[in-house]
Amino acid sequence: MFSAGLVMLAAGMLSFAAAPRKSLNYLYLLYAAAAAAAAFYAARALYTGAPAGAFSLVISPVLTMGFRGGPLQMFFLFALSVLSAFVSLYSVAYMRGSQTPRAHGVLYGLFIASMGAVFLSSDALSFLVSWEAMSLVSYFLVVSETESPGARKAGLTYATMTHVGTAFIIAAFMLAFSATGTLDFSGMAAGLAGKSVALKSAIFVLAFIGFGTKAGVVPLHIWLPRAHPAAPSNVSALMSGVMIKAGIYGIVLVCLGILGGNVAWWGVAVLVAGGLSSVLGVLYALMEHDLKRLLAYHSVENIGIILMGIGAAILFYSFGQTAFAGLALAAALYHTLNHAIFKSLLFLGAGSVANGAHTKNMEEMGGLMKRMPATGLFFLAGSVAICALPPFNGFVSEWLTFQALLLGSTMPLAYSKIIPLMGAAALALTGALAAACFVKAVGVSFLGLPRSRQAGAAKEAALPMTAAMGALAALCLLLGIAPGIVLALIKGIPFAGLSQMGIGNTGPVSIAGIVRGAALPFPIAGGFSSFWPAGIFMVLLAGSALMLVLTGAGGRKTCGPAWDCGIRELTPRMQYTATAFTKPLRIIFKTVYMPRKELRMSYRLKPFFVRGLAYHSDITPFFEKYIYEPFISLVGKAAMRTRNLQSGSLNLYLGYIMLTLIALLLIWA
Repeated sequence: MFSAGLVMLAAGMLSFAAAPRKSLNYLYLLYAAAAAAAAFYAARALYTGAPAGAFSLVISPVLTMGFRGGPLQMFFLFALSVLSAFVSLYSVAYMRGSQTPRAHGVLYGLFIASMGAVFLSSDALSFLVSWEAMSLVSYFLVVSETESPGARKAGLTYATMTHVGTAFIIAAFMLAFSATGTLDFSGMAAGLAGKSVALKSAIFVLAFIGFGTKAGVVPLHIWLPRAHPAAPSNVSALMSGVMIKAGIYGIVLVCLGILGGNVAWWGVAVLVAGGLSSVLGVLYALMEHDLKRLLAYHSVENIGIILMGIGAAILFYSFGQTAFAGLALAAALYHTLNHAIFKSLLFLGAGSVANGAHTKNMEEMGGLMKRMPATGLFFLAGSVAICALPPFNGFVSEWLTFQALLLGSTMPLAYSKIIPLMGAAALALTGALAAACFVKAVGVSFLGLPRSRQAGAAKEAALPMTAAMGALAALCLLLGIAPGIVLALIKGIPFAGLSQMGIGNTGPVSIAGIVRGAALPFPIAGGFSSFWPAGIFMVLLAGSALMLVLTGAGGRKTCGPAWDCGIRELTPRMQYTATAFTKPLRIIFKTVYMPRKELRMSYRLKPFFVRGLAYHSDITPFFEKYIYEPFISLVGKAAMRTRNLQSGSLNLYLGYIMLTLIALLLIWA
């Protein structure tokens, strides 16, 4: 199946280069079929516990690129494949108006292939080559669909940040290579087992910065809310749903797989970074009116939630509590898959809205639920999932993360008890703010009256787009009701011990076991807590049915005008705007936002008769203004001074070479 998927992927890229222009959109179905085959292969390998496959690409007698599919690799390949299948189906209709259909189609296929290569790489060389290919292809996808200066600037920011992150990753692998003499990940893990904590900590810091940049960890996140809105929505879905998870994969691979993850302060650092990212990500999302920028900041938030689970796992491992560590890592991986599904659904929904209403600004939307009912319903499902409300999938993974963080109270030292509990408090605050944010996103965008002419003329998305969104919404519900499906995928991943959930670490998993996991409550940590997702779903279903009966659903209905306080006709100006909705939170968190206000008034006769006024309110981008702008200014000044060295004189250049040669001779002497 995997080979068949590779063949179809290659056939799709070749076909985009040669097929007639009118048939290009349908070639995305080849990508969808290839992704479906890869998803089936990965799921089968994870469920049956099949041994990892491996193959090598020999470049020279010295350099060999290796690829291997272990349990961790198969899990991320499964997430990539599932998302790619539905996003490719969506692209059949979404890319009809593409300005560069051939280039986009080829780059899209290369993007999927490069991400798969990252997840399957078994050594540093193949990983870095695949990583760089993924970064370059995604950059071209970000800037290929528009000529606007904003898109080019967003692409430049993304390219700069991703290459800075890559530099740190290369430094981490080179440091590991110097200590072990091998580029193979298994060899690195074996060679570093007996090395000093200082060496492994240096590798951890370099790797966490490098992979954290790709994942969008605060304060390395500034590229993410710029690149996502600039990219086409199908690319944004893959970038947010899968590509930033390559950073999570790298952190798990290096920190747990290669380094062993047994140093307590590593867990503290990851947990604190996760807590800050989750809270600040959702706070900045609340202030956004661009629907795709709002979703991009929520990616920062959810990366923070995943990192809190990983940080808790490292803390537990450092104190020898492997069962609790397995629960924390399982929660993180579960949320990784969940976020990939519901965030892709939301980005696809945003793309449908942008196509149908011709705007991404929520202040220009309104009333879209009547004009785009399928898109509105599926966007609502994704919103409920990302807010971690039952019975959708986000609730399960965040609930498991809560349990893992609360179990921090069982650790021996004071700081190891307090920090996970603080993480749980941050997660609770994040959940409440996320709910407020998506009440705004759904209410302002889809409910009420249209606020612009284009919103009033919006049309429903095409069938392939709504079908893809509907399938992802169904997945959100399925994985919230039957968590055994995902836990069975995770069961064989090293460090993810799930025996306390009734799912073993080795051997195949039966369908009956998965069904039993969905139908019956399962305990956490030997009775610390228990969870029954199917029971929650049945209670909610029964409550909804009872509500319909009590309200007389299906009976005679009478429609009349809404109560308008005696005003003859309601207008869109009487509705809450996105800015007004978040005003109380802007006041509460003014220390974080540092809001700026500007009021301009014009008079007929000052100061009594006002002709008009203009009010503008904004927040201060703290990280850009106080961290990145001063650093960029410093680099620019240094570069301007360095220009003096480039005088154009050949004699001066020969002098530089001579001085360099003398310095090297003195060093080596």
